[in-house]
Amino acid sequence: MSYFRVLAGAALAVAAFGAQPVKAREVVAFRDPGVSAGTVVVRTHERRLYYVLGDGRAIRYPVGVGRAGKQWAGTTRIDGKYVKPAWAPPKEVKRDKPSIPDLIPGGSPRNPMGAAALTLAGGEYAIHGTNVPGSVGGFVSYGCIRMYNQDVVDLYDRVSVGTTVMVVR
Repeated sequence: MSYFRVLAGAALAVAAFGAQPVKAREVVAFRDPGVSAGTVVVRTHERRLYYVLGDGRAIRYPVGVGRAGKQWAGTTRIDGKYVKPAWAPPKEVKRDKPSIPDLIPGGSPRNPMGAAALTLAGGEYAIHGTNVPGSVGGFVSYGCIRMYNQDVVDLYDRVSVGTTVMVVR
């Protein structure tokens, strides 16, 4: 691939998703003998998500994670992939913020799911984009994993339904 094509692709991603520069993600060393290539690992204490490439490398993304009392840990899998999904607030969110509509359409600037969502089996959690890029890097959610929109689109293209997701504190 030519240098021009790479730059054009990066510029298109920033223009299309409008948030942080593409440099938000990077390939880093990743050594964990119990984790195979293709696995997603979220380290909540680091506020980082790793997509394991194998050969001692992973793509590291900054993420927003659950705030105090809302964090969780465990192993699950991706059970759905959605572009610009609609969002219905879980009961706990609706209880805390009763003025939130029962459904926010996909693509709405008020929709907290952003550009894409990867739903996780066994609960109401997802790895998703955000329309509040300043929340990435913080302890901010009810348990979901927030990513810059361009990063969740990148991850969306790399994973499939059934991909293992490990969340560790």
